[in-house]
Amino acid sequence: MNEPDGRRRRGQDNRARIVEAMLELVQAGDVAPVAEVVAARADVGLRTVFRHFKDMDSLYGEMSAAVDTEVRALVERPYTADKWRGQLSELVDRRAVLFEKIAPFRQASERLRGRSAFIAGEQVRMAMILRDILRQIIPMEMGTENFEALDLVLSYEAWARLRREQNLSVEEAKVVIRRVILGITG
Repeated sequence: MNEPDGRRRRGQDNRARIVEAMLELVQAGDVAPVAEVVAARADVGLRTVFRHFKDMDSLYGEMSAAVDTEVRALVERPYTADKWRGQLSELVDRRAVLFEKIAPFRQASERLRGRSAFIAGEQVRMAMILRDILRQIIPMEMGTENFEALDLVLSYEAWARLRREQNLSVEEAKVVIRRVILGITG
């Protein structure tokens, strides 16, 4: 085997292990793991972390890209319903799965938002993606105010409040969201 190819492969493996370690730590509840903890979890040296990532923000970026790939697979599936009300109901189910999956990452990003321009930008970007998905479902005649109300009730922030502060189960939270949606859409 050619030595430069072996070094390149080891470098790629180390980078992937670092990102995986970061994902595992955040999923386990460490919302702001420090580089030393990430290095230990990935079983690499601290210098190796910073050889692959210039700072923790760039590591958050790589973690975000990995999560984004999973999120896109979930949200870009075609709807089974052909009418917008059915699609909206499917959207509630999809967002429940999505928000449960990203909750640890979102909690981490909420804590770090003020210190990381990247993370703040990612939260805005995700909100815009979710708005665009909703906009594709809701007929224009629903009006701006109804669209904004639906966007609010279908947001991560509403979901997090129902799940964390109001301590509802996933199914209970979906019932509440559907009830509010019915009030908005008639």
